[in-house]
Amino acid sequence: MNAFDYLESVKLALALSDIVQTVQIVREYSRESHGFFRARLELRNGDFLEVSEFFVAQDDEIHILQYRYQWMDGARKQLRKRWDNATHHPELDNFPHHVHVKADHVVMPGQAMHIGLLLDMLQEELED
Repeated sequence: MNAFDYLESVKLALALSDIVQTVQIVREYSRESHGFFRARLELRNGDFLEVSEFFVAQDDEIHILQYRYQWMDGARKQLRKRWDNATHHPELDNFPHHVHVKADHVVMPGQAMHIGLLLDMLQEELED
């Protein structure tokens, strides 16, 4: 898969997602070997989600080099969770992947993420 195809698959996944109400693309670009995507989403439950990824295509695979997904409570305008791989928590298992839960200072180990996995996780959380 090249970067063009990946970017189109991300936009299609957002458009087809049962939990996404609206998508506002803030910035996107792609070359054959790399790309960037940032969007603001309104979820069907009234929450907001901001997503961004910088990715590269190498050997027919996509590698997410940098990501940040911030899920905000729509009513209270408070952080629910933010997943990212910024390198500011080397003390955590699975560094640099981590999750901020309900506050910037509450940080837990995370896993490598991509938008498709995020949508699956949110779908599961919102169904509970």
